[in-house]
Amino acid sequence: MRLPERQVAALEAASATDAQPIPDLAAEAGIDEAAATTAVFELEADGLVEVESETEGSVSLTDEAHEYLEDGLPEVRFYRAAVEAGAAAEPVSMGQIIGAAGLEGPQVDIALSNFARKGYGQIESGEVSANPDADPDSDPEAAALETLAAGETVDDGDILERLDERGLIEREEHTVRSVLLTDDGVDALMAGVEAAETADRLTPEMLTSGEWDDVEFTDYNVEADATEAGAGKVHVLRQAGERVKDVLVGMGFQEMDGPHADADFWINDALFMPQDHPARTHWDRFALDVDPVGDLPEDLVRAVENAHREGVGSDGDGYHSPWSEDFAREVALRGHTTSLSMRYLAGAAEALSDGDGQPSEGGDLEPPQRYFSVEKAYRNDTIDSTHLLEFFQIEGWVMAEDLSVRDLMGTFEEFYAQFGITDVQFKPHYNPYTEPSFELFGRHPETDELIEIGNSGIFREEVLSPLGVECDVMAWGLALERLAMLYTGAEDIRDLHGTLADLEFLRNAEVIY
Repeated sequence: MRLPERQVAALEAASATDAQPIPDLAAEAGIDEAAATTAVFELEADGLVEVESETEGSVSLTDEAHEYLEDGLPEVRFYRAAVEAGAAAEPVSMGQIIGAAGLEGPQVDIALSNFARKGYGQIESGEVSANPDADPDSDPEAAALETLAAGETVDDGDILERLDERGLIEREEHTVRSVLLTDDGVDALMAGVEAAETADRLTPEMLTSGEWDDVEFTDYNVEADATEAGAGKVHVLRQAGERVKDVLVGMGFQEMDGPHADADFWINDALFMPQDHPARTHWDRFALDVDPVGDLPEDLVRAVENAHREGVGSDGDGYHSPWSEDFAREVALRGHTTSLSMRYLAGAAEALSDGDGQPSEGGDLEPPQRYFSVEKAYRNDTIDSTHLLEFFQIEGWVMAEDLSVRDLMGTFEEFYAQFGITDVQFKPHYNPYTEPSFELFGRHPETDELIEIGNSGIFREEVLSPLGVECDVMAWGLALERLAMLYTGAEDIRDLHGTLADLEFLRNAEVIY
């Protein structure tokens, strides 16, 4: 029997009694692993070898785990500090023990959440009581980390699951293929196997020389393993943003644009947000240490200030809270893209693009008008599965006579239907700048949970009157990331972008066009 050289090498290296992993077979045959893999699949197709596949898992420690191996688990350090402080006899202040344990940042929460779970003691009203019978030296999670660090395996699946949940280990699975000679393979070797000259293509030289008649052409095995190549692709959020733009333009909207860093006047004051509102403190906004904005339209500033102090109309009452023009001129990263809506409704955006620095009258925008933007906003939020410090907001508004809640809901139903989302739910809400106001919720396809996807309402007179707008304006701010979560099935916003993005998910996310 004549076979290609690599097949002969693989066949002669294979055993009829002991299955060999392909890497071991390649080493014994003296060929590289890729060539051995191809040869094995070719021999399997001819019935000369049998290939057995088995999935094996491997576990590796994260950087955080290595840190705990050196310093100890936070809950163990907390327990030891509690015992040393006398908490085994009587309760001791939690703050005192945290300081004594040298815990900082996230380690504090980790220690507190695992302290009672492991039976090390109890925490009540800020007082810590330690269990004198607990044995931190036999902590099963610490022991498992030491075992893994020594290159040994841990058989307890529950412990591995807990370490995985804590982010202390990374688990990977890979397929191990082993090769065994079949009876036909043994017969072929006994009868004698000869290496034939092989070629992977027919050339003009072979035809003219007649060499083609003596050459063994290799088969093209479409089932053979190949190196995975990660091609570049448009990011799933970019896809979502472009799709949103296409949908809204198709619904008759025009796109807005404007600065990411803007005067607080445009971000909040023009939106009738009181200056003592919690969202305007340094805890929630990203203030910039730059010179204040000096070119705000004076008449508009006075009108907005009056709306804050006195209200608008005969029934208006204002906030009766402090209002500072200096604060209004301070610069911050926009916490929402509604600052663009305020600029456009005031006519300031058009004037800025003309370069004269002076706003036109809000009345220059004759109804009906439809505008939108898909831009970044920045908030000092606590990062979790649905919140990041920066996100993309789908801003939009419609100016027309006699708008109603039905117009608002109908717009959303038409918009989300373009993404296959038909179960949009509305919940009454309070906003300082809209009345009535609604939050929007969509059902997640994987978890079946309702997640908030946006906020909406009809602008109050206190917003529109200072801008010179005399008809109704309905507006909304929708979360692009949460929209992407609904139609891709992503369960954590951090999988989509940021330092913790799931690259495997992004590579395999379906294209929505």
